[in-house]
Amino acid sequence: MSSTDDAAAPLALITGGARGIGRGIVHYLSQHGWQVIAADKDADALQGLAQDSFPTRVDTILLDVSDEKEVGRVFESIAKEQAAGRGLKLLVNNAGLADPVCGPLEELSLSDWQRWQDSHLTGAFLMTRAALPLLRRAKGSIVNMASTRAIMSEPHTESYAAAKGALVAFTHALAISYGPEVRANAVLPGWIETGSRDELGRADHEQHPAGRVGAPEDIARAVHYLATAGFVTGQTLIADGGMTRKMIYVE
Repeated sequence: MSSTDDAAAPLALITGGARGIGRGIVHYLSQHGWQVIAADKDADALQGLAQDSFPTRVDTILLDVSDEKEVGRVFESIAKEQAAGRGLKLLVNNAGLADPVCGPLEELSLSDWQRWQDSHLTGAFLMTRAALPLLRRAKGSIVNMASTRAIMSEPHTESYAAAKGALVAFTHALAISYGPEVRANAVLPGWIETGSRDELGRADHEQHPAGRVGAPEDIARAVHYLATAGFVTGQTLIADGGMTRKMIYVE
């Protein structure tokens, strides 16, 4: 799983780290000298990630971020490692239901509404609350994975948009409450293709001012920047190829 175990390397914890954007972040941070803990509720995806090769130590851990007891258990283990000198420098709250469509609001059950909030917002709250003592000690930072859907919408995405919008507010509140010991920022991805790019058409790419659909590595770069940008806190970094700046009218 890893080729080195450098105790001096900074440690990052990535939720939803076994697939898609999270997996891209895990690989990118490892390539840039970070040790990583990849947490995910998908055991099969974690097993697949564990088979990858990394230049630094990468550990995998099964975790449902919306389960308070599971989160507590994980951080008890991390705290023991920190006491032994492996300090937590970065928490990336990336886990959450990927499907943004909840259907018509008048047909949405309270339990389904709560699933979106728990996976994105409650999970980020539980992880952050548990991580703060460790991050304070290490002068670390938090990156919350929001979405451009926090500031623009398609129909019938209220649950997802509400959760992502709340993460943006959660981020700037954290920055004010816990600075200067801990910085907090958010990334707002646009269209990031985590499957096969061969299935994308020319129009998919060309509609973006940047000329292409995004890739997980684009978001990983943004996370790495925020993790190391010591004068940046309370901010939202939009990584969407320019789409939120583009006027689109039906002709």
